[in-house]
Amino acid sequence: MLRKYIWILGGLSASCVSIPVLALETTSVGNAGINALRLHDAPYNLIGRKIGIGQVEIGRPGQFGLDKAVTHKQQVSLAGVFLRNQPAKPNTNIDPHAQNVASVMVSTDKAVRGVAPGARLYSTAVGSLRTGGQPEECLSAQHVALQNSGDVRAINFSFGETLERDPRPNALLDGQALLTQCIDWSARVHNVMYAIAGNQGKGGIPIPTDNFNGINVAFTTRRQGFFTRIDVSNLSDAISGAVGGRLNGREVNLGPRRTVGIVAPGNKITLLNPNGKTTRVTGTSFAAPHVTATVALLQEFGDKQLRSLRALRDAQSPRQRNWTLDSRRQEVMKAVMLNSADKFQDPGNGLLLGMTKTILDKQNQHWLNSDAYRNPKIPLQAQMGTGQLNAYRAYQQFSTGQWHPARPVPAIGWDYRTVNVASRHDYVLAQPLQQDSFVSVTLNWNRLVELNDSNNNRKFDIGETFRDRGLNNLDLYLLNADTNTIVDTTCTSTSEVDSVEHIFCRVPNSGRYKVRVQFQQQVNHAVQPYALAWWTVPARN
Repeated sequence: MLRKYIWILGGLSASCVSIPVLALETTSVGNAGINALRLHDAPYNLIGRKIGIGQVEIGRPGQFGLDKAVTHKQQVSLAGVFLRNQPAKPNTNIDPHAQNVASVMVSTDKAVRGVAPGARLYSTAVGSLRTGGQPEECLSAQHVALQNSGDVRAINFSFGETLERDPRPNALLDGQALLTQCIDWSARVHNVMYAIAGNQGKGGIPIPTDNFNGINVAFTTRRQGFFTRIDVSNLSDAISGAVGGRLNGREVNLGPRRTVGIVAPGNKITLLNPNGKTTRVTGTSFAAPHVTATVALLQEFGDKQLRSLRALRDAQSPRQRNWTLDSRRQEVMKAVMLNSADKFQDPGNGLLLGMTKTILDKQNQHWLNSDAYRNPKIPLQAQMGTGQLNAYRAYQQFSTGQWHPARPVPAIGWDYRTVNVASRHDYVLAQPLQQDSFVSVTLNWNRLVELNDSNNNRKFDIGETFRDRGLNNLDLYLLNADTNTIVDTTCTSTSEVDSVEHIFCRVPNSGRYKVRVQFQQQVNHAVQPYALAWWTVPARN
């Protein structure tokens, strides 16, 4: 039973001894990691206030007042704890692993601060593996998604299922496992961004990492004090050649679709146990909640903007034109975080978009050495996706607001819109771009998974299944605005299998450019919602 339990968790190691407290800026939340602490302070003052986020695991964190094992110090305050879809029973299902993950997100401890200490965290335990499986895990995820009056913005999965436990004959990582389909259905129906610990390969916990609509997260380790290198113990990896052929669909996604969307710190992270003492842990389990909680910071800012607009409804303000409820869309959160990720450190001239870190893979190669940079049909680097999460850069990306393709758009922005089959939207940049600067553009949309709702209650119930309606094919281009020609093959993203397109390319000449979203091929509906984020450098006089 112990071995089976370890397989399910996304953490690779943990030691439950107290260790010296690190200076906050050198922690995973500070400048050495995702730079979220900068958003906690003035003038931003973002800690995730009133934003609902969730957690689904085998066990759950302890809650003060309910569980005797929890210290009287309320460093990890929870909005609700459950066993599947029922209230949690006192002193049961408490798990240090779940407590560690929760502390990444909402710890208020001054020395071990979480990413979003003001967020409302709802946590459920799936419970014993002997009495549950993917249906119970789906039921648990749905229950969390419906908390906070049905307004939970992101849910963290730091556990998963092995293929050996999947009931399908000859099960593969083909996106058809019930839990995987559940994640993609819930992301769309409940408007929740799922962050999934990215354990694939070499006997990992791959289900539901074959999802389309969430973000799979791998983890980095420190080099010279900063989290900048993919940890060698990551289970997610590129497997090529004859070995890859044998393992395709068993240890990595079936076909050419990449697994990892983004990376975050996860090696030797100092976190809290239920008794309030610190522990040092390693694994994707502790990288994923950095992503989940960053959503809370961004959404607190977004909701502030929406409240301001209500007060200024009759006033003339640019914010009235570029801030809407679309800011709450899970697709927007995904596009914003993927597009603003650190890839390659800016030398100080701004041409590399002000990125703060160069992220290296296990072979010490950076993003510009990857097939994702060279091949337009591969949007994500195998080990790091689009790069490492940077919460402050994500704020910069998000805070510029939503922009409509009907008029010229600023150098940095985002949009949420629909596009019709065989149609396109062109986003013409208002300012010419600087020669030798880089452009980052990310497009994402949902796979369409529907619930076979036998009792028509619009909820998943044990015994029900899902229907995969497939993935429409959208493409992404950077074009010369005047000639309508493609800039370069590296400035296109035309994957036929992914729900993400991503461009990171150098501008060959100063001039006018535009971004094109093209609905290339219809698989399900003729109208496809999508989110788009872009970051460019205007030409200098």
